[in-house]
Amino acid sequence: MSTAILTGAPVAGSSLQDDLRSLGFDVRTAIDAAGVATELAAVPPRERVALVDHRFVGHGHALRLALTDPRFPAAAVSGALTAQPEARAALARAVTAAAAAPGTAGQAERAPSPAGAAATAAGPGAGQLATVGDAEETAEAGTPSLVDDIAAALDAEGATPHRPELGVLVATVPADEERRAAALARTAAVDEEKVRLRTAVKARDGFFTTFCISPYSRYIARWCARRGLTPNQVTTASLLTALIAAGCAATGTRPGFVAAGVLLIASFVLDCTDGQLARYSLQYSTLGAWLDATFDRAKEYAYYAGLALGAANADGDDVWALALGAMVLQTCRHVVDFSFNEANHDATGNTSPTAALSDRLNSVGWTVWVRRMIVLPIGERWAMIAVLTALTTPRITFYVLLIGCALAACYTTAGRVLRSLTRKARRTDRAAQALADLADSGPLAELVAKAAARKPGAYLAPVVAALGAALLVAGAAALPAGSWLAVAGAALYAVLAGCAVAAPLKGPLDWLVPPLFRAAEYGTVLILAARSQVNGALPAAFGLVAAVAYHHYDTVYRIRGGTGAPPHGLVRAIGGHEGRILVVTAIAALLHGQSQGGPNQGFTIVLTALAVVIALTVLIESIRFWVSSGAPAVHDETGEPA
Repeated sequence: MSTAILTGAPVAGSSLQDDLRSLGFDVRTAIDAAGVATELAAVPPRERVALVDHRFVGHGHALRLALTDPRFPAAAVSGALTAQPEARAALARAVTAAAAAPGTAGQAERAPSPAGAAATAAGPGAGQLATVGDAEETAEAGTPSLVDDIAAALDAEGATPHRPELGVLVATVPADEERRAAALARTAAVDEEKVRLRTAVKARDGFFTTFCISPYSRYIARWCARRGLTPNQVTTASLLTALIAAGCAATGTRPGFVAAGVLLIASFVLDCTDGQLARYSLQYSTLGAWLDATFDRAKEYAYYAGLALGAANADGDDVWALALGAMVLQTCRHVVDFSFNEANHDATGNTSPTAALSDRLNSVGWTVWVRRMIVLPIGERWAMIAVLTALTTPRITFYVLLIGCALAACYTTAGRVLRSLTRKARRTDRAAQALADLADSGPLAELVAKAAARKPGAYLAPVVAALGAALLVAGAAALPAGSWLAVAGAALYAVLAGCAVAAPLKGPLDWLVPPLFRAAEYGTVLILAARSQVNGALPAAFGLVAAVAYHHYDTVYRIRGGTGAPPHGLVRAIGGHEGRILVVTAIAALLHGQSQGGPNQGFTIVLTALAVVIALTVLIESIRFWVSSGAPAVHDETGEPA
């Protein structure tokens, strides 16, 4: 149970206590700062605490945004603030400071707090309001508020409260009855539910999602909220729907393909709904972050497998290589996005003529949507897959998907390269560490990196990584199947991979290193399995790449959550990218020689076993982390570009 402490004298006719109880707070009262300190000390230290001025006037959703969002240790609006357990000590010190400071709202002789003084200066009729689409804010002519004084003291303690964007929502402490009546009138004039529904939709999404899904999925989200459903339950329903769609596709019949396409769209509607439900009801959670981060990929890749099985069942068409190629291409696209963003999200001096051109294009409405569609985001991609599944064959579906994703990859990667070459930015140690974690270097690369310690070079790391990747993939493709020269090429790749990460990755194009490693590893597994001519090798390779890709996505979302990469022992246990590819290449050479006398399923068996071992290893650690109390409550607010 969370606790809300109401400060000051009660206001006749106020529904504030009922509003707070509806948000899940146990309500207590305190007249002044000394009383607040007493009540605060009585609340168990592991509980959330809110402080609210008795005179507060505003929308219930404004209170919800300020007091119940689990992502922020502390948050505040005018007249209300909250502190989670990690900010409780700072709150206690802030209350003490506010009580001791002369002239605060907690003293007998009151003087306007900084927020109150600014509000009074703004003149009558102002409030904590903002017009839609307008960054300007005005402030209600207010009275000194103890809660605002404590919020200012909390900021001085280094625990700066998050201040949610309220838009047209009202949150204010009126100075007198006249202004209170005016604030109540403005509160009544705003359709709070309409605002809540609008803000439940992600700010940045693709054309298909924005115009074909979100106009009605937000109402599904509200329906779910009113029936007590959680985002995690909706996410799970989306996964189950996609798995059923994959099963329908696996039948290989036209009715099955049609049903698969319809169910895939239904799964995507639920996928949008879970995030909108989380934003509508502020039900962010650690487990939800993990489910939301991983289930999209699980759904899409399971559907690829269903299409491959359906092609085989329909007319014996083997499209497993295409299915695996689609998974490899899509995963590499994501790694490009993740690496580029991590390399530049805290870079200093981050200017680029290319970025300026992009900003100018974004000022023209139609170019924004064209550019979002070009990158083939998840909405457009799933809609395309669904329609092609229903109307064509799995082979055609994969051909169109591969061509579309390849064009999108060229467009986005070229743009990022141009930005990197034209911007003058200094990358931070944090960015270099994130890229090193995304590189997923194992023991072999680490040994080489220590032996080949070098000074950073502007373009040396991506050049060396590209050379190693090219040699590895070319050797697997051009050398005779089972050649031990391919194993030597994998060993050389491990050496070059270590050289690439021997210095901090702070160069302009060093963000290309992780995608190059991913393309080399996944692509080589695909080529070796395709050239082995062993029955079942490609489906086994599909499972292996899926297991490794999960580990790489897990790494990305841990870094995004601010908790760092998975334990280094885990990376060592699964060999690192260079260790895994050396093992797979050696197994391919060894078992190919043993299969010359006739069919031999050894390669398929070993790939399957390797996939199971890696999947279990990374899943156990990932589940332990994401369901633990120390994992971050994060949610993707900006949208995924691909």
